[in-house]
Amino acid sequence: MTELNNQSSMFRTSSLIKNTRLDKELELIEVSKKLKIPVKYLEALENEDIPNFPQEPYCSLIIKDYADFLGLNGQEILSLFRRDFEQKRKTRSGKKSFLSFTPQFTFVISIIITVILFSSYLISEYIKFNRAPRLKIAWPTESLVMNSSIEINGNTDPESTVKINQDLIIVDAKGNFSRKMNLVNGDNKVSIESKSSNGKTTLEEKIIKSNQ
Repeated sequence: MTELNNQSSMFRTSSLIKNTRLDKELELIEVSKKLKIPVKYLEALENEDIPNFPQEPYCSLIIKDYADFLGLNGQEILSLFRRDFEQKRKTRSGKKSFLSFTPQFTFVISIIITVILFSSYLISEYIKFNRAPRLKIAWPTESLVMNSSIEINGNTDPESTVKINQDLIIVDAKGNFSRKMNLVNGDNKVSIESKSSNGKTTLEEKIIKSNQ
């Protein structure tokens, strides 16, 4: 027991099994035939190729039989192998721990997201404040209006003020406005201006022909 522990302190369990086989001048193919274990599993166990380990309980049975075949204490080798495997698993888990969502990590991510969202909001408001107001007019579709009056409908930014031919027009909470206009025979120039709180303006003009 003491001798085996001393050896295992020098070599990992897989190395101990492999070195014992080599000392006995045994080839993997020879061991595979005698124990009826696929060579790929023996190679995986000797090289600590964990992804290619056989599934349990097959893995434990192979390790014990392999160790007994080499003249080692199979049960003790199996215990040491499990210990080595568990240590390696914990080491791999520790390397990935920095990606885990710990409370501190979650808090930092929350702060970063909050800063990004707040910055985006400020940028959006800055752009919105410094741009000219949008202005959409529903002009008459006919090139020649046969009536003596028309109704002009439009939409702009809710906080903007609208003037039609210099007359101030009421804008509702959604930015909609409407105005009925009397026309004279011939050409009628209609000028619609939307002015934002920062002084930026958007102007739409159109000549409407009337034949009353």
